[in-house]
Amino acid sequence: MKQKRNLGLSALAAVMLLSACERELILSGERFPVRADLDASIPVAGQPAPVAPPARPANQSVPISLPAASANADWSHRGGSARHASPHGRLSAAPARVWSANIGTGSSRMNRISAAPVVADGRIVTLDSRARVVATGTNGATLWQTELTPQFDRGGDVSGGGVALGGGMVFVATGYGELVALQASTGAVIWRQRLASPVSGAPAYDGGTVYVATRDGAGWAVDARNGKVQWTVPGLPNTLAVTGSSAPAVTDRNVIFPFPSGELVSALRLNGVRVWGAPVTGQRPGRGYQGLVDVTGDPVIVGSTIYAGTAAGRTAAINAGTGDRIWTAVEGAMNPPLVVGGSVFVVNDEARLVRLDAATGEVIWMADMPYFENDKPKRQKAITAHYGPVLAGGRVVVVSGDGLLRQFSATDGTLVGTAEIPGGAAAAPALAGGALYVVSTNGQLHAFR
Repeated sequence: MKQKRNLGLSALAAVMLLSACERELILSGERFPVRADLDASIPVAGQPAPVAPPARPANQSVPISLPAASANADWSHRGGSARHASPHGRLSAAPARVWSANIGTGSSRMNRISAAPVVADGRIVTLDSRARVVATGTNGATLWQTELTPQFDRGGDVSGGGVALGGGMVFVATGYGELVALQASTGAVIWRQRLASPVSGAPAYDGGTVYVATRDGAGWAVDARNGKVQWTVPGLPNTLAVTGSSAPAVTDRNVIFPFPSGELVSALRLNGVRVWGAPVTGQRPGRGYQGLVDVTGDPVIVGSTIYAGTAAGRTAAINAGTGDRIWTAVEGAMNPPLVVGGSVFVVNDEARLVRLDAATGEVIWMADMPYFENDKPKRQKAITAHYGPVLAGGRVVVVSGDGLLRQFSATDGTLVGTAEIPGGAAAAPALAGGALYVVSTNGQLHAFR
């Protein structure tokens, strides 16, 4: 035994000695520091030059024809309606905060507000970070409030979901995996339907049916009268999802479901038969979130085209009838795109307001907004959230987590006005009756006129 061990050690020593005699292979070519920019690299003869990131296009001032502003009474879904094609609402050229009201618990490390406010019949309905629904009057008075934390999970550590209005009811999807219907006038629970998976975005209501997409990649159609499931349609699952992401969009015949996998699925409203599936493909190079491909820019239906975007840096125009891709832009959409005047406006994944050509997806202009909350390089962790855009009073409006309401020129992207939002915005705004309603991270609802 001892002799075998000595022979093994001798063999190992011989191998190490031979390897030490071999010369290190030195690769030919010029050396550059590991942190050097690609633009600074000199190509090696006979080899392709390094590919640098695409240059940012120059901003253009392009005239735009906007529809007349109207004092729309309702804003029933995030984005305005079940099609998410928001109207041009009336708003003062210099909006000022006229009242603020408490709506429940604000955002914290464990919970966060992510649901956009919705408006109908003189009520602004909100969802706080702990599953409390509150209805507030247009004068700032609390009308009713309902706690929706289910009996099967009283931990209170779940956030997400959203709200939609229709048919005299309030429909709330929660991170607990429930769809709940409330009486709009009193807040009383009408029915609760437990789903197979949590819901990160809002539901959509149209024609007596509520539609919702769950994190496990399934689309649900639920009878608004009694909460019974009418049908389901499968999509591609993904374990990663953005809290407060997009809601389904509804046409006369189909419903478009957005999924965390980055896929859009069109199904017949009648029976849930799948018509087509279309992925919004592509990722933002060099960003740690590039693998988060959730559809965060709700599908917006304008004519025969659907516009939708992802958190990974892509916005696409898709034929609503066939699912064929028309174009893809290298700009994400964190909220429903604003489609108006032959242009598509998005708040992208890099804290920029971007105007795209609706026919081609080409960038017309970009307006920078704050990105990192802290300017010091070693403290650049938290990112400023921006919500919108909406078209109000002839201007493109964005509300932000840094506590500002920003107004931009639709023509060239110039910043033309600001207003302070106490606590900073926590979700996309609602625009109805000549007022802009914003939910803040400190659990307040603010009205601007």
